[in-house]
Amino acid sequence: MQERKEPSLRVRALRHLARREYTRQELDRLLAPHAESEDEVTQILDDFSQRGWLSETRAAEQMVHARRGRYGPARIRRDLEAKGVSAELVSSTVATLKEGELESARAVWRRKFREPATNAAERAKQGRFLMGRGFSSEVITKLLRALSRGETGDE
Repeated sequence: MQERKEPSLRVRALRHLARREYTRQELDRLLAPHAESEDEVTQILDDFSQRGWLSETRAAEQMVHARRGRYGPARIRRDLEAKGVSAELVSSTVATLKEGELESARAVWRRKFREPATNAAERAKQGRFLMGRGFSSEVITKLLRALSRGETGDE
């Protein structure tokens, strides 16, 4: 029986990047257990960045695109920071999300609840749900007030 050879670090990195975009920190974490040294991983990541194969901007855009319909700016900010995206890129990305936050909150609310709250307990439950999804308290208040007045929120 022939012994199966482990793929090189470079091949492992390319396989990961072929599936989706990764931040440098994520790819470093994935490759580190298979590397002989930290320098080996750094060298590969530097090469990939230089060639444009590893892009923090593309990774952030992909994460935002995937999460935008389900989460608010605060949650997306936390997810980006956890993935190792730079503070400047996080700030600029989240700033663009703030513009459509009310519409996003309305869409998330509509999928979950469909009917406006009829009492304070239900309103609080809906508010907590939206807060957990990363929407700001100002947007949640604005949305729930509009709904309680009988507005569809499509003002």
